Amino acid sequence: MTNPAQSAPQTRNMEFLNQLNSEQQEAVKTIEGPLLVLAGAGSGKTRVVTFRIIYLLMQGVPASKILGLTFTNKAAQEMRERVQKLTQSDVLISTFHSLGVRMLRESIQVLGYRRNFAIYDEEDSNKLISACLETIGCTAAEAKAQLKIVRGYISTAKNNLEEPDYDDNLYCSKVYELYQEKLKEYHAVDFDDLLYLPVKILKDFPAIREYYQHRWMFLLIDEYQDTNNAQYELVKYLLGKEPHLCVVGDPDQSIYSWRGANIQNIMNFEKDYPQAKVVRLEQNYRSRSNILDAANALISYNQIRYEKNLWTGRGEGDKIKLFTANTAYDEAEFVARQLRSAHDNLGVPWSRMTVLYRTHALSRAFEDAFYLKHIPYVIMGGVSFYQRREIKDVLSMLKMVQSNSDYIAFSRSINLPKRGIGPATLDKIRLGASSTKTSIFEYCEKLLDKTPPIKLSLKQKEGLGSYIEMVRTLREMEPDCPLQKLVEEAIHLSDYFTHLREEAETYEDRKDNLASLVAKAAEWQATVSDPSLAAFLEELSLKSSLDEADSNRERVHLMTIHNVKGLEYDTVFLVGLEEEIFPHSRSRESHKELEEERRLCYVGMTRAQERLYISHVMERFVWGTMKSQRPSRFIKEIPLEHIERIKSIRRF
Repeated sequence: MTNPAQSAPQTRNMEFLNQLNSEQQEAVKTIEGPLLVLAGAGSGKTRVVTFRIIYLLMQGVPASKILGLTFTNKAAQEMRERVQKLTQSDVLISTFHSLGVRMLRESIQVLGYRRNFAIYDEEDSNKLISACLETIGCTAAEAKAQLKIVRGYISTAKNNLEEPDYDDNLYCSKVYELYQEKLKEYHAVDFDDLLYLPVKILKDFPAIREYYQHRWMFLLIDEYQDTNNAQYELVKYLLGKEPHLCVVGDPDQSIYSWRGANIQNIMNFEKDYPQAKVVRLEQNYRSRSNILDAANALISYNQIRYEKNLWTGRGEGDKIKLFTANTAYDEAEFVARQLRSAHDNLGVPWSRMTVLYRTHALSRAFEDAFYLKHIPYVIMGGVSFYQRREIKDVLSMLKMVQSNSDYIAFSRSINLPKRGIGPATLDKIRLGASSTKTSIFEYCEKLLDKTPPIKLSLKQKEGLGSYIEMVRTLREMEPDCPLQKLVEEAIHLSDYFTHLREEAETYEDRKDNLASLVAKAAEWQATVSDPSLAAFLEELSLKSSLDEADSNRERVHLMTIHNVKGLEYDTVFLVGLEEEIFPHSRSRESHKELEEERRLCYVGMTRAQERLYISHVMERFVWGTMKSQRPSRFIKEIPLEHIERIKSIRRF
């Protein structure tokens, strides 16, 4: 195959290459054949991808022959704009799913769809799957209970390019087949189809496959370690017989297996393309060497990786501060003090500091501490602890213990679990209570009389009766009951866990959050002079209102480590490094999952530019019981020469 660059003048200004180190230049100037760029954390990966496209253009490759693929619209847009600014050329740089849409608009008619197909979002897809479940005989309630499971099965199957498999799962496969039939009947596709159907077209129609292979001759793929099976196959089908393919990635930063990413795609690159060249980008421009050397040592414990050794010319910097706290309260207070000191004494902006944790449930103690210390913060990629659905649900039940008239709390809690009290009935109850000048709760009690003011079905009467009984029981307990026990009983009496299990994929996280709420009640009761339910609810209401205020202020960023990928901060606090938390308990029996947990820790550490703090606690409340915690094995895997230990002073 003739290289389009061979016939073009090569006398254009190449001074921009002087901005790159020798390894980056090698990656940029390697035009032909397969190329694997192992780009370590902070090694200038995005610059290399962008400059490689610019270099191809300056070598005379037409813009129309270059295709760049990445994972976020933001990254794609930034690369496109940078290339356009420097070369005045419009190169197709898009996400995988955007490319899928483009290909389907051009070729989907071969599958029997119209080109003006609709793209169903999650809500549309859920409605159609629910309808399919009811078509095969499920009641509406059964369809709702099965929806998440079936949706997950279909999504996983499509990302693995699998047709319905009746030998594997008869029930889900039946719904999958019917769902696809209905999508086609409605000339619609879902989000997973944007990869699944293009691969199907390329596989089944050789003439179309050949057209696309000639259309784009130079492929560049960013974050290759995050590709799933469908994306992997799409790339293989787009390549011609002489693959000019450049993939950039880092196996040590592969942390998304839970959403389908397959680390073997990058690990097997040299096996898939035996003639491949490998370039390692090992100079880190982000972190001080104490941070970087510690991260290198940690990740070396993994077996599934490419060997590389990141280095930096930025000097040693401060040692990593390892703080051993007695409790989660002490840990959060320590972090708050250090944040305040860095901001006031070192001039570090709030937005250049972050607190990273394994799960959102750990955010609660830090939100409390920041509120008391007047430190502005924002939850990134998640909802503030006190605004999370399950927290607000349980608090709404507790508010009904305090009030007969809180309609918002009543309307939120009455159907936890479902009691058949729909929007129309709720509206009648609200209007009836208002017209008779009766509180909501008292009006509901009257609805259980022999001659109720509103006619209810038997199911509604039974549901309302069980709700009133639950509230009365909690009210009887409240005067003499420890606060943490009252919170636990609200969860237990409402059978709230059954309600949460309807969404299996979020069940564990939401359960952890409720455990954190119980722990909050226990801690709060032990530290205030008036540990009443009313005072507890009042404090939490104030915290919730704080979350809504000051939206434009500079704030400390709180987030899970999964959400920090691609970001960097002056100062990083990596908290909750304890066994069963980080590494997560789910990785206990799986070496593969444990290695991903270690990669996650590595990603968290390498976000830090100047200062890194790591912390763990000796004791933590778990469902209202104080339990001893073991330090994470990851702490022991960091060499002592990079660590300065700090121990909290026990309070009496």
